[in-house]
Amino acid sequence: MTTQAERIKVGTEQWHELAQQLRVDSIRCSTAGGSGHPTSSMSAADLMAVLMTKYLHYDFDNPDNPANDHLIFSKGHASPLLYSMFKAAGAISDEELMSFRKLGSRLQGHPTPAIPWVDVATGSLGQGLPIGVGVALAGKYLDKIPYKVWVLLGDSETAEGSVYEAFEHAGHYQLDNLIAIVDMNRLGQRGQTMLGWNSDAYAERFKAFGWHTIQIDGHDLDQIDGAYQEAVSRQGQPTVIIAHTLKGRGVSFLENQENWHGKPVKPDQEQQAIDELGGERNLVVQVPKPESTPKDPVRRGDGKLQLPTYDPGSKVATRRAYGDALKALGGAREDVVALDGEVSNSTYAEEFAHAYPDRYFEMYIAEQQMIAAAVGLSARKRVPFASTFAAFLTRAFDFIRMAAISEANIRLCGSHAGVSIGQDGPSQMGLEDLAMMRAVHGSTVLYPSDPNQTAQLVAAMADQPGISFIRTTREATPTLYGADETFRIGGSKVVRQSEDDQVTLIGAGVTLHEALKACEELQKEGISARVIDLYSVKPIDFETLRAAAEATGGRFVVAEDHWPEGGIGEAVLEAFASSDGGRLLNLRMKHLAVRIMPGSGTPDELLDAAGIDAKHIADAARSLVK
Repeated sequence: MTTQAERIKVGTEQWHELAQQLRVDSIRCSTAGGSGHPTSSMSAADLMAVLMTKYLHYDFDNPDNPANDHLIFSKGHASPLLYSMFKAAGAISDEELMSFRKLGSRLQGHPTPAIPWVDVATGSLGQGLPIGVGVALAGKYLDKIPYKVWVLLGDSETAEGSVYEAFEHAGHYQLDNLIAIVDMNRLGQRGQTMLGWNSDAYAERFKAFGWHTIQIDGHDLDQIDGAYQEAVSRQGQPTVIIAHTLKGRGVSFLENQENWHGKPVKPDQEQQAIDELGGERNLVVQVPKPESTPKDPVRRGDGKLQLPTYDPGSKVATRRAYGDALKALGGAREDVVALDGEVSNSTYAEEFAHAYPDRYFEMYIAEQQMIAAAVGLSARKRVPFASTFAAFLTRAFDFIRMAAISEANIRLCGSHAGVSIGQDGPSQMGLEDLAMMRAVHGSTVLYPSDPNQTAQLVAAMADQPGISFIRTTREATPTLYGADETFRIGGSKVVRQSEDDQVTLIGAGVTLHEALKACEELQKEGISARVIDLYSVKPIDFETLRAAAEATGGRFVVAEDHWPEGGIGEAVLEAFASSDGGRLLNLRMKHLAVRIMPGSGTPDELLDAAGIDAKHIADAARSLVK
């Protein structure tokens, strides 16, 4: 009969052999690829060997199993280790492993969801744990399935503020399904990290946020086993395992040596390194599968969407319409969730929060965590809407651009955009947001001017793939359209036109209303102006723009409550340049944008000072016509 001691010995022997294989394969693939981070992979090999053979419950044949655990490599540069794990699990071949970092390979320098067992893209440090918080929120509060979320962090990345936002929110939401593993190998890219091997300092910091902390020798297999067992048994709080490790573990000329970060072993040194690790191995291990394959709890729901409607002529802020529409969408669809950065009474996301508190997550003043949580919820097939002031989304731009690499489907709302917010002054004015969001790969950028339009666009965002952004206005503006009007993503509205139009006025949001005022003034002078509501900034309605250019002799006035760089004006020019370059020569455009540093004042005063109000639009039109 096998004794308990013998069973443990057999386990540690298997773990040791697997860990050595992971190290060897990390060296082999990075040397073959000519680049990579083998030493950062080698430090965590023991941690991952124990995890994948005993504690990670994952069906590699069915990555969509809702009961699967989630493994996120926040230290995405350790991708050789992750890919070596996939090989050890029998998910990829050795031949594919050796395609690491080569053109056309799905095994890129840092993990992306091009690989079916990867939830999100990582590599920009400090993002894996915040995203893990989002996945854990889904598991604990929405899915209610007891899967675990395992996140491997590097010690260097714990200097990122986003990591502390994650620790704070995980503690607040008591995410006992979230387990962080800090690979404390002491060495960063250019030398020792801030805390080195001061494990106690790490532990005290994490305890302050309500985490259960465990300190171990990250190369002692029995200690690793015990730490994981303790972590999965913990209730009511998340767990962090602080593992003391050695970078480049197991190879004499790599172990705990500086200046090896991000460098592969040279071909003439490769065999020595492999020999010191005991040679190549071809172990294939059985990763534990979830006990069952439950029905996916994510349901769209079959409720009838009844969007709010507003009477033409009534004054309603588009931010208010966003909140009303989000609430209506939540009533029709069970997969819709909402997040906000402690300004929900200004963005009006509070309408959703009051109606559906179980699907609302307050992210407080932590915009990076808010976007990361939205990405994590998206990975669990939810439809997240996240809102804050447009100016504050700039804090989280790295998370937004990485969300595009993650192929995440998230919806963002930026309110209080432009100088039209008035007295709060420039610190609160979103003046970069259109440029920022247009630059994101595959993004959708919307800027409504009317509440009925806003409501329809919010509904359209729910099914729009990729990252979509809607810009909303603080001030109440007149309702222009009836509830029966339709608005599609990629469209625009010609609000005024005639056969005698001499100039085209283009606006969106608040400047559309100014353009309409200018149109009325020009009409009194016998100047007929066409007015276009360019509510879809990306994708843009080029056909309508081209028709307007042909009808008005290429005379365009574009007015926007945004810096001149990267906003609506440049979107119009880019449309002509890329879609119909020859016609660009015939385009005579006046571009009105915010070109001064604004201060405090009334909305009307600030629009005038910036040169984007009706008076300035009319003046620009006159100069083109004359």
